[in-house]
Amino acid sequence: MSDELRVLFYGSPDFAVPTLQALIDSPWRPVAVVTQPDARAGRGRTVRPPPVKELAESHGIPAIQPARLRERAAIAQIASLRPDLQIVAAYGQIIPKRLLDLPRLGSLNVHASLLPRWRGASPISAAILHGDAETGVTIMLVDETEDTGAILRQRSTPIGDSEHAGDLSDRLAVLGAQLLTETIPDWLEGNVPTTPQDDALATRARRVSKAQGKIDWSKSAEQIARHVRAYTPWPGASTTLGERTVRVAAAAVGKPTSSEAPGTITALGSAIVVATGAGQLDVQRLQRAGKREMSAEEFARGARDLVGQRFESPVA
Repeated sequence: MSDELRVLFYGSPDFAVPTLQALIDSPWRPVAVVTQPDARAGRGRTVRPPPVKELAESHGIPAIQPARLRERAAIAQIASLRPDLQIVAAYGQIIPKRLLDLPRLGSLNVHASLLPRWRGASPISAAILHGDAETGVTIMLVDETEDTGAILRQRSTPIGDSEHAGDLSDRLAVLGAQLLTETIPDWLEGNVPTTPQDDALATRARRVSKAQGKIDWSKSAEQIARHVRAYTPWPGASTTLGERTVRVAAAAVGKPTSSEAPGTITALGSAIVVATGAGQLDVQRLQRAGKREMSAEEFARGARDLVGQRFESPVA
């Protein structure tokens, strides 16, 4: 039965790549992928395809890239593929009911949280930022609203004390692909129960903006350390030193007390020690705008009289 299925895949960023690769390597190879349009990225602002498109085309799978999925032409093009099953992983647009109604076997989504906690666009950053001890992946049915569909299966994993969003995303992407390929055979046989989500337990992870990366030094060292991890690699945890923007790439909670004003550099060594609203933060890796990332010791060698200077929150 599975060899005859017409599977359509929706996905765009790096997170979706392991799921697509798992499908390509399985009996459920997609007939096409639906992904976001090519977009400008990087310092040179060159036009780049989504990672899903690159992988799909390297395997001879066509990519459909509607700017707006709700447009009549996009719906007609996708409907012409006659999918039996749709798989979604971090696509980036809400899929309209007209498309959700197409496949006789439904639409399954790979979501990077233990739903109903952290519905929305940025569940990985939200879990780290709020100090969750664990997160995971959910295989769920897609419905017309964002991440509210019934749960099929979940798998949890602890969040490492120093794990940042990029590393956690990579782990969850692989975990989600594994869980999906374990779930599909049982789903096709009708052996997977569905569990409605408890809306009373739902939390929302809204899309991260660049401005959210700015460090507020009046917060506690623990909050700032989580902030750095949650927003690495994007949009980056940013601060200013004098007139220059600096990105903090790695930091850890230091001593529990400090008498200096928040943002003040109090000591140098293997880390740059910074006073916060509660405790000290050991800044371990930094990056000046336009420069490479470096250790705290390298950064200190390239600056004069750092002790006593203050990091400030960047202005809008």
